[in-house]
Amino acid sequence: MGSGDLQALAALLEKSVDYTQARSAEQSLRQSENVQGFSILVLQVVASSEFSMNIRLAGAVFFKNLIRRKWTDEDGNYKLPAQDVQSLKSEIVPLMISLPPNLQVQIGEAVSIMADSDFPDRWENLVPTLVAQLGEDGRTNNGVLTVAHSIFKRWRPLFRSDALMLEIKLVLEQFSTPFLALMQQTDKFIQAHSGDKKALEVHFETMLLICKIFFDLNCQDIPEFFEDNMEACFDVFHRYLTYSNPVMATDEDEEVDPVVAVKSSICEILQLYTQRYEEEFGKLLPNFVNTTWTLLTTTGLEPKYDLLVSKAMAFLTAVANIQRHAPIFEQSLDQVIKLIVLPNMALRTSDEELFEDDPIEFIRRDLEGSDSDTRRRAATDFIRELSEKLEGKVTTVAMGYVQGYLDNFNKDKAQNWRDKDAAIYLYSAIAAKGTVTSAGISSTNISLDVVGFFTQNIAPDLMATGISPILKVDAIKYIHNFRNQLTKDQLKEAFPLLASHLQSPEYVVHTYAAITIERILSIRVDNNRVLMFQRADIEPLARDLLINLFKLIISNGKTPEKLAENEFLIKCVMRILITIESGAASFGEEILQQLMNIITEISKNPSNPRFNHYAFESVGAVVRYCTQAIGAEKIEAAVMPPCVNILGQDIQEFVPYVLQILSQMLRSGPSTTSLPQSYASLVGPLMSPALWETRGNVPALVSLLQAMLNHGGHQAIIANNSVEPLLGVFQKLIASQVNDKYGLDLLEDILTNFPADSLQPYLNQIAVLLMQRLQSSKTDRFVARLSRFVYFISAVEGHPNLGPDFASQLFDTVQDGIFGRIFQQFVLPATLKISGSLERKIAAVGLTRLLTQNNQFLGGKYADKFLPGTEVLIKLLKSEIAEAMDDVDVAGQADLDELSFGSSFSRLATTATKIVDPAPSVKSPASFFVSEFKRIDSAHNGAVKQQLASLPDDLKEYLGSINF
Repeated sequence: MGSGDLQALAALLEKSVDYTQARSAEQSLRQSENVQGFSILVLQVVASSEFSMNIRLAGAVFFKNLIRRKWTDEDGNYKLPAQDVQSLKSEIVPLMISLPPNLQVQIGEAVSIMADSDFPDRWENLVPTLVAQLGEDGRTNNGVLTVAHSIFKRWRPLFRSDALMLEIKLVLEQFSTPFLALMQQTDKFIQAHSGDKKALEVHFETMLLICKIFFDLNCQDIPEFFEDNMEACFDVFHRYLTYSNPVMATDEDEEVDPVVAVKSSICEILQLYTQRYEEEFGKLLPNFVNTTWTLLTTTGLEPKYDLLVSKAMAFLTAVANIQRHAPIFEQSLDQVIKLIVLPNMALRTSDEELFEDDPIEFIRRDLEGSDSDTRRRAATDFIRELSEKLEGKVTTVAMGYVQGYLDNFNKDKAQNWRDKDAAIYLYSAIAAKGTVTSAGISSTNISLDVVGFFTQNIAPDLMATGISPILKVDAIKYIHNFRNQLTKDQLKEAFPLLASHLQSPEYVVHTYAAITIERILSIRVDNNRVLMFQRADIEPLARDLLINLFKLIISNGKTPEKLAENEFLIKCVMRILITIESGAASFGEEILQQLMNIITEISKNPSNPRFNHYAFESVGAVVRYCTQAIGAEKIEAAVMPPCVNILGQDIQEFVPYVLQILSQMLRSGPSTTSLPQSYASLVGPLMSPALWETRGNVPALVSLLQAMLNHGGHQAIIANNSVEPLLGVFQKLIASQVNDKYGLDLLEDILTNFPADSLQPYLNQIAVLLMQRLQSSKTDRFVARLSRFVYFISAVEGHPNLGPDFASQLFDTVQDGIFGRIFQQFVLPATLKISGSLERKIAAVGLTRLLTQNNQFLGGKYADKFLPGTEVLIKLLKSEIAEAMDDVDVAGQADLDELSFGSSFSRLATTATKIVDPAPSVKSPASFFVSEFKRIDSAHNGAVKQQLASLPDDLKEYLGSINF
């Protein structure tokens, strides 16, 4: 690779961070991804100091994403050229060690992805290579440890498995001894150079990485090595938990210094050992509790200490969770609350500044149920844990402080408003029990009257004018947190007040109002079966609510990033639209246009995955519920042009969403036997292999093709000469262990919708592909899905081609009698593993039809399979089987708070489809079984009942219970 290549690549990377040129630059970069040597070239740009840090950072981010996309496919096969794979594995560790920290972070994530696929089996020398680089040089050690941490931290969220424990064991065998030696070496160096700030900064960075890796190595189980060396390790940790050195002190209020970062990491280790290994760690615990108590009572209120204080309190919370350690806190409960809880619950000047200067960040940290490491959250968790063990005493002490705060507030409400804020926060902390999630508070402290406190102290602030906006937020937030404890009538009374706060100029006030409205509309009652608030409850308010929400979103939208900043507002839009369903039809066109304008603008630089998701959910809701009233042509006129534009620009974050919206638009329109031209023109582009390369597109592409096939799409596919490309898509999907399900979904719709003569030349090859997959790389999931496919095509009612005869002939045309082997070896054993009550109904009806309507099972070549098949069928009938549901629970699926964003595919709840029931006339599979078996028994002069006499007694007993 010449210097010209490097310069050209650097120029493209520079353009990729300018959003006006980013799209074309990204496309140019991606076109080179599979060229041999390209990935190495990107790394060379990252490593070269002749380029600006912006270009190098853009290169590091691009390289990380390239590795994420291209390292291996879902079956573990490399997607990059083999020579590049080997070069990367040999070069990336020494290169990363030499990089500045901001670049190490990005390349470290790439190493983590590579290791996730290849380590240890295909990258055996990784850990020995790292160990060999450890030595006296602090910066080199830090590079080595950064690489190691990027590999080992993968273990933290994983479920324990034999493979995982073997991997950790291998690392421990190679890494533990040099790791402990480095810890002790670093400890000695810090002590010996207490006056050398530059040297200390390097070696405190080493100590921080040592703490992080210690956590990694201990996150799944306590290794024997560290149990044997526990006192040596925790002696070091104790020294740095209490470490103080004026040389390392800074005047900064915000910036976390290395010493504080090390202390925070040590507190995480203490929490881990308390929660997981208390039996082994117990003898050291009291000393660390006392040290942490001192730490918390002597640490300042500056923001730079926030993480340390929250981690320290999380450790004490873990201690308080253990019943036998509760007395540690009981003896000095008043002091614990006064000196630890209250100071860290109080509103600080820095919190008020955040409220004004970065309100969206204030909300994300403050929101109950979020995972932010804030002082208030940690203090709340701590006092709740104490209350779990010592409820009466904690309530008495805390309520004394609550009343004191309220009394002080009432003396001078304008001046002492912070006291009321503290009172509400402390009261809320002790009133709620257990973990508070996005679903709200499930149980409360029985000695406190949360509704009475609301009436007396909270409701007046909702209506008051001229009070602090923070108290206004406290009042709204109280409703948000205790919404499950308030009655529907109380919430209905509060609703107009909350709605009025959407007009507040205060960012946090109107956002919390939107959050609370959205959460109230999500409350479920009647054992979680139905929503408390139905369409009629909010329809009169809906249009004004939506107008105010859109005003707020658009007023913030000076750039695409600012427009998409506040996901809470658009989520409230989504929830209202889902709640009122077709009630939005009278103003649906206006809403849809607003939404499409927003999506068009944010597509210029997608920046907030949550906002993106809820915006498309909102579009899906209008399309789903309002198309019939508004008219398919008007909906399509608003939605189709921006969607086609997004597809044309290949805006990857939005393509899966657009495909789902197009599917829903087609399904919501009129039934048709001829695909609309706007969709027919998509047939060719949808067959493009590049579109199917992106894993996140696959479910949405299949869904769109299914919708097209069910609306006469086969004609457009035939006219476009796209039958073979479509079957090529099926072939690609069926070969993948990740996407095989979608291949069979698609095949069912192809067989259902195409005329027989169009498919006849290809049926043999379809069967061969399915059999090859069974032979070469079958998985339990694939076999179960293939069984469901066999039953589906057997169960289909009134189809000219499909049915039980077709199911066996499809395979038998490849090799006579092969279906019998597939049926016995794969289909029957997998039948009882088919999950989902409707899928089990499909299996029951399909298997009944196979056994009673396919003559090969009735005295033909598969007669010996009849009894084993019947035995499995009866077992299946005894299990849970359901009829098709009328519709999908959109509201229940639309809440993504618990899901991760940015995964390969985010499914829209508002475009979800119900599973197709191929036999809707069969209401009871058991009754269908009885009628069909009586029919064939009569036709064969009682021979069927004679065969069934040899069944086990429990199955015969079941047959008696269903009148056979």
